[in-house]
Amino acid sequence: MSEFIQIHMLASYPPSNLNRDDLGRPKTATVGGTQRIRVSSQSLKRSWRTSEAFSDALKGAIGIRTRDMGVKIKKSLVEGRLLSDILEGKESGFTRERLKDEKKAHEWAVKISSHFGKIEGGKEKDSDKKSEKTDEKSTKNPLSHKQMVHYSPEEIAGIDDLLGRIAGGEKVTDDDCIRLRSDHKAVDIALFGRMLADNAAYNTEAAVQVSHAITVHDTPVEDDYFTAVDDLNQLDDTAGAGHIGEAEFGAGLFYTYICINRDLLKENLQGDNELSNRAIEALIRAASMVSPSGKQNSFASRSYASYLLVEKGMEQPRSLAAAFFKPVSGKDIYGDAVKNLEGLRDRMDNAYGTSFKQSSRSMNVIDGTGSLTDIISFVLES
Repeated sequence: MSEFIQIHMLASYPPSNLNRDDLGRPKTATVGGTQRIRVSSQSLKRSWRTSEAFSDALKGAIGIRTRDMGVKIKKSLVEGRLLSDILEGKESGFTRERLKDEKKAHEWAVKISSHFGKIEGGKEKDSDKKSEKTDEKSTKNPLSHKQMVHYSPEEIAGIDDLLGRIAGGEKVTDDDCIRLRSDHKAVDIALFGRMLADNAAYNTEAAVQVSHAITVHDTPVEDDYFTAVDDLNQLDDTAGAGHIGEAEFGAGLFYTYICINRDLLKENLQGDNELSNRAIEALIRAASMVSPSGKQNSFASRSYASYLLVEKGMEQPRSLAAAFFKPVSGKDIYGDAVKNLEGLRDRMDNAYGTSFKQSSRSMNVIDGTGSLTDIISFVLES
């Protein structure tokens, strides 16, 4: 049995629209017969993965997710610049030989990127050349992948080395392209996984599972009627609103559950225990302190977690979302939510003979007990 780290988190958000549906409304879910506001796990994971808290702690060990690697590969060959500089947006000059034959550059871009998944097309047309110059991110670009591909730093470095050899006139074979499938140490891929339907050889099973965050109480979605005033219409007969609109929002206390398979994470990182511990610490800090970016300029709804319950051990993991199947109500929603959460944990221990309570730590900001430092020390100690 693997060792699991389970994180139960409560975070309060004021009026906000953190994660919108196709109509621009906050996403919702029906739980226990009542409406709850929801933030998808995809939204949460992206906000953590792209945060400064995460990237600063794991520099050099984070990959890039894109459909347009083929476009950048061709650009690197034609312009004689390092692929890594292009991906990072650096304005660098010539750093190696240029491949002046654009047709060959296109063919190499097709060959290399195809090893990571199917691309939109392989044959370059005049219209394609024009579209590349006007919109490199066009989904119709023949060099774009049909689906998003997550590239590790090791794979990007391998491609860069291969491009240097191609530009220098060396003979490169298909076997050289296949060897780009290196044993990588990309923390974001190790944590959240990589699935390519077109090329299973690149798949990585996620070591972390993240729930959709839901409010612990019945939560309506409200309408904000707003106007925008035209500054130049104040002194004439047309004074009034230059624009009228509505924006939908909600507020509440959200429960999120995170489960980390510690052994799988270490395996995904090629047995690097030090990097695995850094990844776990960075994830806990980001999950506790980073909010989704949706409508932040309109609502400034940034929040830290108010409560954390962390458990570790070899026992079969389980969520405590059932603590909120019946919506919390009353004047002390936060206090009652904590009681419900810890109460369900204790009752499950009694019913199943588990011992999660004996191997856990908590942080309660409102009560002033525990700290994030204590939580991380507990998780990382042997």
